[in-house]
Amino acid sequence: MSLQITLTCQWGRAPIPASATPQVGYLLVEALAPASPATAMPLNLCFVLDRSGSMQGAKLASMKAATRRVIELLRPHDVAAIVIFDDTVQTLVPAAPVGDKAALLTAVDTITEAGGTALSLGMQAGQTELQKYLGPDRISRMVLLTDGQTWGDELLCRDLAQELGKAGVRITALGLGAEWNEQLLDDIAAASDGHSDYIAEPEQITTFFQQAVEAAQATVATDARLLLRFVRDVTPRAVYRVKPVIANLGYQPIGDTAVAVRLGDLAGGQPAAVLLDLMLPPRASGRFRLAQAELHLTPVDQTAEMIIKQDVLLEVADQAGPESYNPTVMNLVERVTAFKLQTRALSEAASGNVAGATQKLRAAATRLLDLGELELAEKTNQQAAALEQGQQLSAAAQKELRYATRRLTQRLEDE
Repeated sequence: MSLQITLTCQWGRAPIPASATPQVGYLLVEALAPASPATAMPLNLCFVLDRSGSMQGAKLASMKAATRRVIELLRPHDVAAIVIFDDTVQTLVPAAPVGDKAALLTAVDTITEAGGTALSLGMQAGQTELQKYLGPDRISRMVLLTDGQTWGDELLCRDLAQELGKAGVRITALGLGAEWNEQLLDDIAAASDGHSDYIAEPEQITTFFQQAVEAAQATVATDARLLLRFVRDVTPRAVYRVKPVIANLGYQPIGDTAVAVRLGDLAGGQPAAVLLDLMLPPRASGRFRLAQAELHLTPVDQTAEMIIKQDVLLEVADQAGPESYNPTVMNLVERVTAFKLQTRALSEAASGNVAGATQKLRAAATRLLDLGELELAEKTNQQAAALEQGQQLSAAAQKELRYATRRLTQRLEDE
């Protein structure tokens, strides 16, 4: 397969006005590969599923239905395993090529709830199964679902996630309901270059499982990294992933004029994009090369790294009116701002700074209203009002705000 990647760079404003002093600039860098289902790599997939006592009823029924649904999406050359855990662990289906789906479906039907929650046991058993077929000829993924807190083994869970990530296994860590530890699941996902998310209602499990499997099947390149080499006096202030979801990536400085950002794996048909907040040096009118963007990645059917380069040019004009703003980029800036405000608000609420948290929630709600996110804006205002009345943010409210604002750019794609 000859992988065709498009790397584009867009400024939030172009041209920018000439200035004798530094000014802020926003740069959107986006990588996109076409979808190629005909050449999809085989999967090495393990479901690690919580079957503790708190999963009884609708949660367990929905989890089993979701697992059955994604089994139907698998192909004969895919490998699948299922691990279930409470305060013990059972490998319900050892890793093997998907052949007799009826046997897999029957195994899922036998799952019943019992016991407490020991997440590390499930992750260890899942790691054992994934290692059986680990290799460059397969896309390896762990889909982890829990609805509760694990106790005393958080550090081990993080260590296991790092080991899996180094082996090329990406973890989709999903929390169901309100009682799980979002920081732990976020850390597990981040350590493996994976993804974490919040499932509010049991009937939504199928959607999240299906998205995880379809994203794995769409993977066309691994270990994508973006290197930006700037001219002197361009200063990076922040780097945010904006697609597929919003995240503060930070960046790794390389010398005085370059930064590197990890993007993880690239799925065909699904853009990966970052937004850079830059301080630009003074410039008179003209056209200038301010940076070179380099995308490093490895196509799934190759061992050699591919490098794609794109010059980043900026036009400076004596006059730059409102029409110089790029609405696509500036809309993303606003969505990132809403994400930053709610992140800081939750942090300040946790530290007891009610006034600061309330102020930032109100500001986030205003941004969301301007973006047309009416329902999320209303919920954000409700949480601000609750804080003002001396109430604590509920676990469910915190999770909803935390993860809904991460998905703001997914909402944009759907419009």
